[in-house]
Amino acid sequence: MKVKKIISELKNGKVLVSDGAWGTFLQQKGLKPGECPEEWNITRPVDVMAIALSYLEAGADMVETNSFGGSRFKLANYGFEDRVFEFNKAAAEISRKAAGTDRFVLGSVGPTGKLLIMEEVTEEELYEAFKEQAMALEAGGVNAIMVETMTDLDEARIAVRAAKENTACEVFCTMTFQKIIGGEYRTMMGISPSEMAQTLVEEGADLIGTNCGIGMEDMIGMVKEIRSVHATIPVLVHANAGMPRFQDGVTSFPESPYDMASRVAEVVAAGANIVGGCCGTTPDHIRKIREAIKTK
Repeated sequence: MKVKKIISELKNGKVLVSDGAWGTFLQQKGLKPGECPEEWNITRPVDVMAIALSYLEAGADMVETNSFGGSRFKLANYGFEDRVFEFNKAAAEISRKAAGTDRFVLGSVGPTGKLLIMEEVTEEELYEAFKEQAMALEAGGVNAIMVETMTDLDEARIAVRAAKENTACEVFCTMTFQKIIGGEYRTMMGISPSEMAQTLVEEGADLIGTNCGIGMEDMIGMVKEIRSVHATIPVLVHANAGMPRFQDGVTSFPESPYDMASRVAEVVAAGANIVGGCCGTTPDHIRKIREAIKTK
């Protein structure tokens, strides 16, 4: 499949549907606390494949890879820092096999867990880690590198640059925001959506957006703010199924598939080009989002 085809589809006016949550799905299939999710790409590929297929069967135009924690820094927590290429390439191959040639694969790249501001890591070390992961995902057949759930703009910027300079893939980047007092949106590091948009577009990101942290209703305001500073950059939203609730040691998410889908038209009208889900979303949520976009 040719690179940059996702952006070409968006430029043709299509609104695409992405997939939903992966972490909770892995847990449902037996992933235990303290177990490395990315190791499953080697030890339990059938279960990983089943997750990708479930979202594709629900109508998603694209699926991510089981590689969110696939950097050398994250894998070092399990003693797997020397298996970055193996785990990430396998993750991409599984999702590519599920997607076939007619749908897209986004290579998931999450935060490293290391803070530049605390001098836990250097920019050069971050760059090399993101380069290593992105190249492995490209080798496995992804269409785009999906840098996601970022809160530190410098880390996001470095990840985008590493992927742009070392792969032929499209490079997407989303950050995670929450609504603060006064109704504004900020990451944990104090970054606003407009700051994100300006910096990441300058860094060369092909698509930007937001994931996790908030539900579909708040995504409307988020997209509007991004559009206030950049009218043409493609925008992706991966919303939670509402804000998480904790009760009796169990986390739940309040928004039903219908609840999420009922806001899709407003999110698209605000300027979103790709709509999908994050924490708490299931194939049923994605199926309803697909129906909402078809009937828009």
